[in-house]
Amino acid sequence: MKFRESDFTPNIDHYMELTGSQHPETLWIGCSDSRLQTGHITQAKAGELFIQRNIGNIVPIHDWNFATVLEYAVLHLKVKDVVICGHSNCGAIRALDKESTDSYIPLWLNNAREAKERVDAKIKPPTTLAEKDERYRLIEHENVRLQIEHLYTYPLLKKAVDEKRVEVHGLYYDLTNGLLSRVK
Repeated sequence: MKFRESDFTPNIDHYMELTGSQHPETLWIGCSDSRLQTGHITQAKAGELFIQRNIGNIVPIHDWNFATVLEYAVLHLKVKDVVICGHSNCGAIRALDKESTDSYIPLWLNNAREAKERVDAKIKPPTTLAEKDERYRLIEHENVRLQIEHLYTYPLLKKAVDEKRVEVHGLYYDLTNGLLSRVK
């Protein structure tokens, strides 16, 4: 009721337009983490983002679910931008350091393991809490870069980028200060 009173009713024309079709400009690939509210941090209105969320903001290679989202976004919705957004204090990234007896999570996280390996090859093992936190931040950023690499393994995305129909962006959301920044 609160949503209807504060947002839906005052913007009824916008919501009625959305009942017929959607025309998002951006495919947003983000983490399932409950602390991330994509619409809030981007200030996007309903209909502006086509969203794929999963543990660790992962772009799995050869995944039917992900491939259908990408194909629909690029070929049918004709999005102009694809964003992969990582975030601070990501449980998926921290789980890369832990042994697990879970059935599916470790298999899924194999899609991010290379990010950890790349960072660990470049830095000395952390000894302080601050060094450990910095290592995780580096892995979170590297994971965004790795997932962008995975994205380019999909021929339809590579073709759309080559034809300048789509741009790919890496972003990082910091839970401690609300800052959304580019990953380079």
